[in-house]
Amino acid sequence: MHYLCPLCAAPLALTERTWGCPQQHQFDVAKEGYVNLLPVQKKNSKDPGDNKQMMFARREFLNAGYYQGLSDRVNKLALEFAPETKQILDIGCGEGYYSQRLFYSLNQHHKCNLQGIDISKSAIKYAAKRYPHLQFCVASAYEMPIDAQSVDLAIRIYAPSKIEELHRVMANGGILITVSPGPLHHFALKKQIYAEPRLHPESTAHILGFECLHQERLQSQLELTHTEHIAHFLEMTPYAWKFTDAQKQLLASQGLNCELDFQIEVHRISR
Repeated sequence: MHYLCPLCAAPLALTERTWGCPQQHQFDVAKEGYVNLLPVQKKNSKDPGDNKQMMFARREFLNAGYYQGLSDRVNKLALEFAPETKQILDIGCGEGYYSQRLFYSLNQHHKCNLQGIDISKSAIKYAAKRYPHLQFCVASAYEMPIDAQSVDLAIRIYAPSKIEELHRVMANGGILITVSPGPLHHFALKKQIYAEPRLHPESTAHILGFECLHQERLQSQLELTHTEHIAHFLEMTPYAWKFTDAQKQLLASQGLNCELDFQIEVHRISR
């Protein structure tokens, strides 16, 4: 899988540790192995995406295995609907937790390549350092520096993106697996925060230009007793800003119990 120049959209070629295009735009490979393809003029802030604190919290929480059931299910669906896929893209890959587990699952059956993109430099830096056998770059999901029609399988877990970009990068017959919060996701926590908590909307299973092949809800109960894990969980979610210090201390002492509800969909591009 090759990159496109984020400034002129020409193909990038790697020479030693620098990606460059015919227009002489150049992007150095960081010591961790990733490349930053998010130019300063295309940033909405100085340091877009999740900050180091949120990244660390999510990294520690995911590494503890609490969302492994979701990862396992995504991997199983990938094997079922895209068994011979060669080029994989993880959109909004974060620290690479789902990327690595998906690659390992598929690569046991056949050789494949996986590339992850995320707008958070902190997350990509960690992913590239921990999983050097995968490719990672800092980039926006709304303007991906990825070749047209080059992706056989893409996963998008809790990540926004642009439909036109999905259309552009997906190969003919390409499979897209998406994950979004289901109606009851974390509802027990919402009841502690809001006077009138609302359910997450149910997915319509419709993405323009794609055919939905499969839709399901993956539900379970999350039970946290370790103070450190509870702190990591809250820090990686919007709830960190909603709970008072007293409420956080109460959760730390009594434990945290809430619903996990994931909406998983498998789509195939239709051209």
